[in-house]
Parts: sequence; C-alpha cells; structure tokens
Amino acid sequence: MPDDIPTYLILGISAFAAGVMNSVAGGGTLLTFPALIAALAPDFGLGAAAVANATSTTALLPGSFAGAIGYRKELAGSRRFLLRMIGPSVIGGALGAWLVVQDEQAFGVLVPWLVLTAAVLFLVQQPLSRWMKTHRPDHEPGPVMVAALIGFQFLVALYGGYFGAGIGILMLAALGFMGAGNIHQMNGIKTCLAATINGASVVVFVAYQLVHWRYAAVMVMTAILGGYFGARIARRVPATLMRWVVIAIAFALAAYYFAKQAAG
Repeated sequence: MPDDIPTYLILGISAFAAGVMNSVAGGGTLLTFPALIAALAPDFGLGAAAVANATSTTALLPGSFAGAIGYRKELAGSRRFLLRMIGPSVIGGALGAWLVVQDEQAFGVLVPWLVLTAAVLFLVQQPLSRWMKTHRPDHEPGPVMVAALIGFQFLVALYGGYFGAGIGILMLAALGFMGAGNIHQMNGIKTCLAATINGASVVVFVAYQLVHWRYAAVMVMTAILGGYFGARIARRVPATLMRWVVIAIAFALAAYYFAKQAAG
C-alpha cells in the first residue's frame, strides 16, 4: 500500500544500518528494535515491543548464520567445546523467547531496562577485554570450569532469547576468562552460539505467531546487504568509533524509553 512506503523505507534503512553495525562492532538490534516499535505501536499498543523484538530477531537471523558460516575454519579445532555449548544455548534461547510470549506487556515495561543493560555491556566491552588479556589462564579449563561456563551460557542464552543485544560481549568475556582458544576461535564460537540462540528464539516466536512477516521480509534483504557492505566498511572505519556510536544510541534510547514510561 502507498501509505506503507515510508514505513517500509525506514525499516529497510534501519535493517541495512544494523547489518553494517553488526559486521563492524555489533549492536544492530538497537537500530531495528526501536524502528519496529514505532511502526507497530499503532496496531499493537503495549504489545508492540514484544512483536518488534520477535520481528527484529527474525530479520537479523540470516546475518547471524552467515557470520557463523564465515568462521567455519576457526571452528574446526573447537567442535568438541562448541557441541557442549549448543544444548544450553538452544534451551536458554527458547525459554527466553517463551517468557516474552507469556507476558508481552511485561516485556514492554522492561524495555528501558533491557536497552540500558545493552548500553552498559557495550560500555564495559573494552575495559573487560583488557582485563581478560591479563587474567587469561595458561591451561585448558577443567571439568568444574567447563560446567560453570555451561551454566553461564544458559543464562546468556536466556537473556538472548528474551532480548539479545549484547550477548556477544558476555560470551566473549566468559570464553576469554576460560582460555577457550585464541581471539579468532572465540569470535567463531561466539558467532555460532549467537546464531543458535537467535535460531531457537525465532522458532518459538514463529510458533506463537509473534513475527510481523511483511516487515521482516523487507528487513531480511536490507540487513544482508548491510552485512555485506559492513564487511567492506570495517576495513576503513575504526571499530572503536562504531562502538561509541552504538553506546551513544543505546543510552539515548534508554533515556527516551524511561522518559516515555514515566510520562505514562
């Protein structure tokens, strides 16, 4: 419909930018999520946040799987470790998505806090990385440490299924602390597990008919294009600059949603 063209254009641009951002520094959800809330609010009211979350996750999922495939060489030596993490990732991701479905209005109330959590995660990313470099163990993680990592991965997946922005930072921190390979291997594991978490949550969202497919279809195509061009842009734009853009957007969004909630 002609009246929908501006909406589709805005959503397409947000998904393209999200694809670029995910390729360079992460945080693409922080662009698609608010754009979808604005588009869906007239029809869904308080439930718009839950539908926006489901649609955003679905739209960005192909990019997650493409990223995981891109790391297949780095994952070759980490298959045994990766297989241990698949189970908690699937269960946690599905359970987190199920919690969204059970109370869509509660999810809407929590949106400011979820966005603020993502903002804080991106803010502490670099200090956390520096700390990891000086505290990495010089030996393979033992059974107790592996069990602790599996439990932590379940909690990360639970949060990822519920909202998702910032799960890569949490996983890299845990993997680095456990000494789970070099940075390339850890990035491969993180990307593959993120795709697994998002895939599990999308299955739940689709089963409960929470995805707005017309919007998702447009956003999938532009997000893939954004991911492709983002890989090229990454060679020219410092990741640190993009990370601070993500942080600024996240804190601005959190402030906006808190103010909106306070205004009733």
